[in-house]
Amino acid sequence: MSESLTTVAYLGATILFILSLGGLSNPETSRRGNLYGMAGMAIAVLATVFGAHVSAAGIPWIVTAMLVGGSIGLYAARTVQMTQMPELVALMHSLVGLAATLVGYASYIDPAASANFSGAEKAIHEMEIYIGVLIGAITFSGSLIAFGKLSARIGGKPLLLPARHLLNLTGLLIVIYFGVQFLRAETLAAGMTPLIVMTVIALLFGIHMVMAIGGADMPVVVSMLNSYSGWAAAATGFMLSNDLLIVTGALVGSSGAILSYIMCRAMNRNFISVIAGGFGTGSGKPAPTSDGAQPAGEVVPVSAVETAEMLREARSVIIVPGYGMAVAQAQHTVYEITRHLRDKGVKVRFGIHPVAGRMPGHMNVLLAEAKVPYDIVMEMDELNEDFPDTDVAIVIGANDIVNPAAQEDPGSPIAGMPVLEVWKAKTSIVMKRSMASGYAGVDNPLFYKENNRMLFGDAKKMLDEVLVALKSA
Repeated sequence: MSESLTTVAYLGATILFILSLGGLSNPETSRRGNLYGMAGMAIAVLATVFGAHVSAAGIPWIVTAMLVGGSIGLYAARTVQMTQMPELVALMHSLVGLAATLVGYASYIDPAASANFSGAEKAIHEMEIYIGVLIGAITFSGSLIAFGKLSARIGGKPLLLPARHLLNLTGLLIVIYFGVQFLRAETLAAGMTPLIVMTVIALLFGIHMVMAIGGADMPVVVSMLNSYSGWAAAATGFMLSNDLLIVTGALVGSSGAILSYIMCRAMNRNFISVIAGGFGTGSGKPAPTSDGAQPAGEVVPVSAVETAEMLREARSVIIVPGYGMAVAQAQHTVYEITRHLRDKGVKVRFGIHPVAGRMPGHMNVLLAEAKVPYDIVMEMDELNEDFPDTDVAIVIGANDIVNPAAQEDPGSPIAGMPVLEVWKAKTSIVMKRSMASGYAGVDNPLFYKENNRMLFGDAKKMLDEVLVALKSA
C-alpha cells in the first residue's frame, strides 16, 4: 500500500472514530457508534499492516499477535459478567499504558529509529520517549490498582501516607532531574539509567495516586484513567511517527478529560480534590452523621407483597438503579416489572445519576442489556422536579446518589453533591441487603424518613417476589 493510500485510510478511520464518539453520546445511537468505531479500527489496522512501514517478513508476527490478542479479547467478552465491566475497563486501560511504556523503550533501544534523528530532532524524539514512558507507566500501575479496588481485591478505603503531597512533589522533581540527564546522555547505556529510574517512580506514583483515592471517587478514577490511556496512545503515536495514533489518542484523552470534569461536577468535587484523595471509607458499615449523632426516626421495613401492592396502586413510578442492581443481576427482573406496570397504564421512568455504579454509564449499559426502552431512561436533571408528583420511587441498591444529607447537612462529606430527590415522592422504597452505608461510607437519613420503606434482601430475589405478587393479583 502506498504512503498516500495509507494517509487516506487513516483519514477515513479518523472520521469514523469521531462519528463513533458522537454516536456513543446517546443510548439510542450507541450501537451505531460502536459499529463506526469497529469499522474505523479495522481500516486503521489493515492500513498499518499493509502500509509502507511494515515489511513482508513482519506480517506473520503481527498476524500471530493479533490472533492471540483477539482470542483473549473474545474470551473476555463472552465470559465477563456485566457487573465486572468496570474492572475490565480498568484492566484494558492498564494494557494501553503498558504498550506505551514498552514502545518507548523499544523506540529508544532500536538503532534504526535513532539513526533517523539528529540534533534538535533527536532531542525532541527522546523527549517524546521520556514523556510517553512516563504517562504509560502511571497509566499502567494506576489502572492495575483501580482494577484491584473495583474487583474488591483491594479495599476501597483510601491509603493516606504522611506528607503524601510532599512525596508526590519530590517524585516530580526527581523525574524532571532525570529527564534532563536523559536528554544529555550521549550513549544508550547512559540514557537507560535515568529512563529506568523515571519508570520506577512513575509506577510508584500511579500506585500511590489511585490508592489514595477513596471508594466514592472510583467512577471519576475510571474516566480519568480513560483519559490517561488516550494520552498514552497519543504519546505512542509521536514515538512511532504515526498520525492516526496521535489523533485517536487525543480524541480519547480529551473526551476522557471532559467526562472526568462532568463526573466531578456531578459529585460537587473538583478534579484536584479527587486526585488529592481521601473521600470514601469503603468500610461498608453504618456511619454516623457529621455531628456524631444517628439520624432521627425509625426504619420501617416492608415485604415484597406490600411493595407490589403499592406499585399496583401507583399511577407514576420512578426507579433509581444503583450498583446493588448490578451485583444482584436484577436488571432483567426490573424490566419485567416495568413492562407489567406499563401494560397496566402506570407511568414508569428510570432516574440515572452520572456516578451511579462503578463507571460512567454503568446503569445505562445494564438497562440496555435488559432491553429497557431508551425513552424512559432519563438523567437526574430531567427527573428531579417530578418526584413530588410521583407516587412511588424505588431505589434498587443505590445509596449515596439518593442521600438527602447532600442538601440538608452542610457538614456532610457529600454536602452540595447533586442527588436524586427520591424522598420527595409520596412513598419511597429502598432495596438493600442491610443498613450498611454506601461506597462513600456516609450514613443515609433517607432510611429514617416517615414516607420511606426498606425492602431488605437480595435485589434479584426480592424483585422476583414482587413480580410474582404483581402478576398474581
